[in-house]
Amino acid sequence: MKNIIFDIDGTLWDSTDVVAESWNEAIWEKAGIKANLDGDKLKKLFGKTMDEIGRLMLPTLDDEKRAEVCQACYDYEDAYLEKHSGVFYDGVIDTLNELAKDYNLYVVSNCQVGYIETTLRYANITDKVKDHLCYGDTGLHKGETIKLLMKKNNIDEAIYVGDTQGDFEACEMANIPMIFASYGFGKVENPAYTINDIKELPSLMAKINTK
Repeated sequence: MKNIIFDIDGTLWDSTDVVAESWNEAIWEKAGIKANLDGDKLKKLFGKTMDEIGRLMLPTLDDEKRAEVCQACYDYEDAYLEKHSGVFYDGVIDTLNELAKDYNLYVVSNCQVGYIETTLRYANITDKVKDHLCYGDTGLHKGETIKLLMKKNNIDEAIYVGDTQGDFEACEMANIPMIFASYGFGKVENPAYTINDIKELPSLMAKINTK
């Protein structure tokens, strides 16, 4: 197993506090609604697709207005993240640099276009990640996006590192195993593998490859 696909939020870093600030501003400016979002509230939403987040976050708006406000949220978020980084989990950057010596690294996330690029730039690992896709690129369920990334890169087998039940379901759809990052935002029943710290990943991959 030489191909590792990573989720971002709850797996590599936590940007929920930063994103909440930008979304609160966007929602007030575009809809006059005091959303009062914070990091804890967003942790319950992250991992879902952008459309699902919009419906849960702004249930009183019609589809057209909700789409307008959500787009503003993502635009504000992108601008805000240019100046304010999320918080990487301890050991993430060193671990990814270590893994990149022996594995092909990829990223698939339910985010907008530009979010993955910003995260990789803050970690200074843009050159370590072979390719990435997101919901903003495909408009598809994460499982379908994983399959597209694998097809695009001629990948026959891969393993996904994520932190939510949605990630687990995406892996089932893509027919690949999942490594559950238990330190993240969600809970998963019966994942193929579990890590309690990102620094455990190199040794786990070594064990997987000796089976």
